[in-house]
Amino acid sequence: MNPKQHWDAVYATKAATDVSWFQPEARLSLELIQAAVPERSAAILDVGGGASLLVDGLLAAGYRALSVLDISAAALEQARTRLGARAVEVAWLDADVLSVQLPAAAFDMWHDRAVFHFLTAPSDRRRYLDQVRHAVCPGGHVVVATFAEDGPTRCSGLEVARYSAEALTAELGTGFRLLRSRREDHLTPSGSRQRFTYCLWRYEP
Repeated sequence: MNPKQHWDAVYATKAATDVSWFQPEARLSLELIQAAVPERSAAILDVGGGASLLVDGLLAAGYRALSVLDISAAALEQARTRLGARAVEVAWLDADVLSVQLPAAAFDMWHDRAVFHFLTAPSDRRRYLDQVRHAVCPGGHVVVATFAEDGPTRCSGLEVARYSAEALTAELGTGFRLLRSRREDHLTPSGSRQRFTYCLWRYEP
């Protein structure tokens, strides 16, 4: 089963509120985004946003240039249905972040909660970071959240990589200045706790 088939199957068989990564409010992501790009006209790309409620929070906060990218059309459809009439205010990108053609230097903020840690192959991580460098404008910001070094080793039946803030910054390489890092204990719908690492960088190529 390829990645698209895997994630479409997940969202075809589970409600968004039942998956382990569900958050009733993307509080820490919203906090980091608003701190880095307070201008409500900022162009924000939520990578792997799927059915996440982050886009709801950003719309409620007044952001007007939002794009949500996900490999699963089923996940995006759940989000569009939930937003109703407001869905037209968002650009929905049904695509794989590793191969999608994104406009150059188009985004002030790249946000990713829990895509990067699924990239266990070094070649996939290189392709991902090439996309970041291509799509984020100089002086823009990047937020990536992954499982922490003491977090789960698997998610949704897949192996994951785990990172401290230092390891994640080293993985991104030169051109990314770490501004802030946070840890989060995420409580899953089933009551388990998962430890995450969140980092905010400024892109300075």
